[in-house]
Amino acid sequence: MNLDKLLRSNIKNLKPYSSARNEFSGAAEVFLDANENPYNEPYNRYPDPLQRTLKEKISEIKNVAPEKIFLGNGSDEPIDIVFRAFCEPGVDNMVSIDPTYGMYQVAADINNVEVHRVKLGEDYNFRAQDLLNAANSFTKVIFTCSPNNPTANLLNKSELVKLLNEFDGIVVIDEAYIDFAQAGSWISELDNYPNLIVLQTFSKAWGMAGIRLGMAFAQPEIIQVFNKIKYPYNVNVLTQKTALELLGKNLQKKEEWVRIILAERKLLAEELTKFSFVLKVYPSDANFFLVKMRDARAVYKYLTEQKIIVRDRSKITLCENSLRITVGTPEENKRLLEALKKMD
Repeated sequence: MNLDKLLRSNIKNLKPYSSARNEFSGAAEVFLDANENPYNEPYNRYPDPLQRTLKEKISEIKNVAPEKIFLGNGSDEPIDIVFRAFCEPGVDNMVSIDPTYGMYQVAADINNVEVHRVKLGEDYNFRAQDLLNAANSFTKVIFTCSPNNPTANLLNKSELVKLLNEFDGIVVIDEAYIDFAQAGSWISELDNYPNLIVLQTFSKAWGMAGIRLGMAFAQPEIIQVFNKIKYPYNVNVLTQKTALELLGKNLQKKEEWVRIILAERKLLAEELTKFSFVLKVYPSDANFFLVKMRDARAVYKYLTEQKIIVRDRSKITLCENSLRITVGTPEENKRLLEALKKMD
């Protein structure tokens, strides 16, 4: 892969802002470099702009080198940076499966990048050739999501391999829900595909949505580009500190949470199929279901009246009359089912 050929010319020539903490690494006792207030430790100090300590911890857990890790404000930040790095506004385009996570379209629209959307098949999977056919000489990026949102299914691995091998550009695989799937992560394939970017998050299986911490994994050359573009202190002190604490003490808890959610996913799927107004519960590799209803809007409205919130996806491509339902705690799932029984 010729990275220079893919990069926007202004990004290729960009001289990034260098903060005081970028220029120094190691131990220090007196900090007089960044015009900080010397009082109110530790919040008076700027955070490590490259999150070195946190990346070392993530490196141990994910078995990937720190130089292949980018950390952002949720996954939305690296999604946006992909467009800012590779897509010339008003000129280049990206290809995306449809339906999928809505932020790819939003980030493209913000960056004035055209989107070529390719509908999934009846089983909510895709053919790589359809995405390749939708690409042209101005296509710089293809976005995929596996397990996909809102359809909850893993995408076919052989088709993703074909995409990575035959597309002369960046392929993004968003793995926000990978901890709930039986398949392994594409992180292990980074060295085989220099055009691959894998997105993950601490918002789902790790239960850290509130601290807004997302991850991108790629070859060091791509990560270096991301670091050029990002704002100097994009991950704040509180987020870095909290993530380190939770990663240190919640590793076993996270595995237990996943086991409970998977058990509840199986139970919930079985129970949902029993209702007369449910037409289909689609198979799930994530921590949620897409459920086709006779009248999704009516069910949604009824549940809101019971103070139970689900997501109506009826206006999304191929999701007509469908609700997206997250797997909750056993108590939350029981309350949902009891409410639906009263409606049936």
